[in-house]
Amino acid sequence: MAISTSDKIFVTLGLLNFGGIFIMIGISLHLAYTKMEYMLGHLKNCSVIKTLTPLNERGPWGKFLLVGGISGALTFPNLYIKHGTVHADDIKNFPAGLKRKLITTYWTFIILLMGMFVLLFLRKSGILK
Repeated sequence: MAISTSDKIFVTLGLLNFGGIFIMIGISLHLAYTKMEYMLGHLKNCSVIKTLTPLNERGPWGKFLLVGGISGALTFPNLYIKHGTVHADDIKNFPAGLKRKLITTYWTFIILLMGMFVLLFLRKSGILK
């Protein structure tokens, strides 16, 4: 049985996407285990972070979700400030290098997730059949 070119493209893009997701999960967990106290120390006035802080004690999955919450607050600060769940000074005073890493991680997750949906759409629509 021969594999068509579209199947090869689908499998290759799918594997690259899954690989990217696993790499980003590893990066997020690395940040969670090495920089969590540092991040929480800079966001002590944010109510959304205070709500998510108990996740830090729930193992890797909780730490991963907490990093995601922090990354979301840093990526879309105006939304969180508008709702009053993040303190503007905490966002402004957050270390620039770590902030850039967290924002990049968050956007990479968003792009990879969108890539999965596009790949699924292309497959279901018949373009990659």
